[in-house]
Amino acid sequence: MSLRRLLLNITVLLAVAAMVTAGFWQLHRLSERRDHNSTITSRSQLPAVDVQSLVGIDDGYDVGGDVEFRSVRAIGIYQPEDQVLIRNRTYQGSPGFWVLTPLRLRTGEAVAVNRGWIPHGAGTGASPADFAPASDQVEVVGLVRATVTATGFQQSDPSGGLLAEMARPDLDRLSQQLDTDLLPVYVQLHTQSPSAGELPIPVPSPDLGEGSHLAYAVQWFIFATVALVGYPLILRRLGRPGDRDRMVEVG
Repeated sequence: MSLRRLLLNITVLLAVAAMVTAGFWQLHRLSERRDHNSTITSRSQLPAVDVQSLVGIDDGYDVGGDVEFRSVRAIGIYQPEDQVLIRNRTYQGSPGFWVLTPLRLRTGEAVAVNRGWIPHGAGTGASPADFAPASDQVEVVGLVRATVTATGFQQSDPSGGLLAEMARPDLDRLSQQLDTDLLPVYVQLHTQSPSAGELPIPVPSPDLGEGSHLAYAVQWFIFATVALVGYPLILRRLGRPGDRDRMVEVG
């Protein structure tokens, strides 16, 4: 009985330690989320500036992390022949694509613009004119977003060939199939002048919610407290002669 009790004590203590660790991990995630939201808010509220005043062709792709979520504007002409679709994107629960279109700037360089979301049927149908960009010069206002590359077990897009679809807005890969220099960040469109049609639908601003991290942390701490308080009470009850006899009979 003493060995079984010892093993049980160790199991309960390990479980409590795991629950407390999970609670503090959720609090850490909450802190990270709040810092991230603070960065988005502080940067996006700054006045819009020309995108080329923030980044240049000679900057590395890591510059996106330093200027991401800044409000910028860009004036140029869309290059629909170089447009790609970013697959597996949802809008209000519906599957579809992001439309990533290079915008040739007046300097001759280009910046990729995420013009928004289109439903899956539009992206795979035979009428791309339904979401074709304006043919004349436009002014785009939106947020700077950093390039996205495959991480962990994610599969990268094919390194060769001309891609009509990509898994993510990987600007390095996109630049390989363009005949002009591409800025190392892209613009998530909010408004455009002259205005676009019904499609694509502009991607909503980043979610500034805090998620369920605090609720999960509280739950884990409650579970740990219940175990710490309840387990000794159970042991005390089982230590009574009558309860101990019943425990032996059950065993």
